[in-house]
Amino acid sequence: MKAFVASDHNTPPALIDVALPVPAPGEVHVKIAACGLNFADLLLAKGTYQDKRPHPVTLGMELAGTAMADAGGFAAGTRVAVFAGAGGLAEQGVFAPLRCVALPDAMPLEVAAGFQVAYGSSHLALVKARLVAGETLLVLGAAGGVGLTAVEIGKLMGARVIACARGAKGAVARQAGADEVLDSDDPDLKAKLKALGGVDVVFDPVGGADYRTALSALKPDGRYLLIGFASGDLPEIAANHLLVKNVAVIGFWWGGYLASDPAAVTGSLRQLFDWYIEGRLHPHISNVLPLAHAAEGLELIRSRRATGKVVIRCDQGQDTR
Repeated sequence: MKAFVASDHNTPPALIDVALPVPAPGEVHVKIAACGLNFADLLLAKGTYQDKRPHPVTLGMELAGTAMADAGGFAAGTRVAVFAGAGGLAEQGVFAPLRCVALPDAMPLEVAAGFQVAYGSSHLALVKARLVAGETLLVLGAAGGVGLTAVEIGKLMGARVIACARGAKGAVARQAGADEVLDSDDPDLKAKLKALGGVDVVFDPVGGADYRTALSALKPDGRYLLIGFASGDLPEIAANHLLVKNVAVIGFWWGGYLASDPAAVTGSLRQLFDWYIEGRLHPHISNVLPLAHAAEGLELIRSRRATGKVVIRCDQGQDTR
């Protein structure tokens, strides 16, 4: 079968022929329909992601497809989404049952492939940050895959949402429900945030230069969620700045909860699936590419040119860009 593989830390990943996977007892054998791309896939290829994987490694953290045989509590033909950590950019894969979740009939596989990490991260992070109705939420990188879902979920949770995105991409955040949209490249960003009354919670999947600006906009007892570092720049936290306003910085890695608190993950996904079925969530996929164009999809992520999710069809689906 075909798989998109990073052979080592220094060689660009490539689409190659690999042996068909053979499931161990209890593993779920999945015919993969689609795989959602994430910034973490770039880190995984370089060997710098916190979830270390030996190389060669098939990239693709999250996927959707169909169970090929009865196993792990899933009947053959069951449509499943899988948070695999790796292995999604291939035509087939075998996965632990705890990594699999049955899908609602109403959810297309392309949508499901990019649903778990983005929506799961945003919802569980905002729950952990104790966001409540009436508070103000600032979302950095608000047009990206995770940021856009934070805008949407923040509104569902009753918050006033300020979206911060680069240039024209802010229009996507406005469509997702943001009350205010600011340009991340605006030299007056700090003043504009303060003019809007400050914020209670910051959702930051970007890191970099905007960290200090967003931190300064926090109200007393505010909470700062560190989700990721898509800018490639890890901000240094001055502890004395936290003391002055009694603010908290909360590191959040969704994948870590699969081991430390799996019930929180499954409960969050159950709520998100319900919201999707009720028509209250509207996943935004900016690009759907075939498996042969996986490298192009990762470049869209690396260059931050995508809005919402980039999804790869692994079943020879048509390029619907």
